[in-house]
Amino acid sequence: MSDLAELQSRLGHKFRDAGLLRLALTHPSIAHEQGAPVQHNQRLEFLGDAVLQLILTRELYEKFPDFGEGPLTKARAKLVNRRALAEKGKALDLGAHLIVSRGEAAHGGRERPAALADTFEAVLGAIFVDGGIAAAEQFVKRHFHEAYGEVAAIPILENPKGELQEFLQARSAESPVYNVVSASGPDHDRVFECTVQHEGRELARGSGKSKKEAESQAALTALKLVREQPEKAK
Repeated sequence: MSDLAELQSRLGHKFRDAGLLRLALTHPSIAHEQGAPVQHNQRLEFLGDAVLQLILTRELYEKFPDFGEGPLTKARAKLVNRRALAEKGKALDLGAHLIVSRGEAAHGGRERPAALADTFEAVLGAIFVDGGIAAAEQFVKRHFHEAYGEVAAIPILENPKGELQEFLQARSAESPVYNVVSASGPDHDRVFECTVQHEGRELARGSGKSKKEAESQAALTALKLVREQPEKAK
């Protein structure tokens, strides 16, 4: 196995117990190959998953005070999906340090997305055990910092009308109302313009090739406005 000093530098954490890091890098295939009880990284992966969920949940809760449970859950799910974690594991070059069986190595096991995602979580679990919650938070914030800036768009892009209604109904019993105010262009290339109103006040306008698209664009614009100035939506 490669020297772990460089890896620890990339991780931003110097282990007091290097054995924890080695354990986090030990793939379950080792136990299968040896046919005997051998410790591997699944327990640390289990722990790391819980630590990651906790840290990200707290970050999202504090960063986005105007988001409800639904949008926050979607945002967290996108941050911790297996592909995202595999990409982070690959960026840290965890595969080069992964301890796998000969058979697993021969079949490209070091670069399997599932293995990289699991190892990323196991490494986080090891950092938590070695350095406590403060070290784990530092690691997570460093490797998810850019993602926090993108979270605001996650629930909006999926269902803007639903998200707008949820946002507004948390503050008022009245639902938003959509109205098509114009339709222009030839039949094969129509452009619709739509308004969204709430409590008799126009929040925003949107346009699109269909009424549905125009309404979605209006809701998207309205969401951005009311989240920037939530007091006006009350």
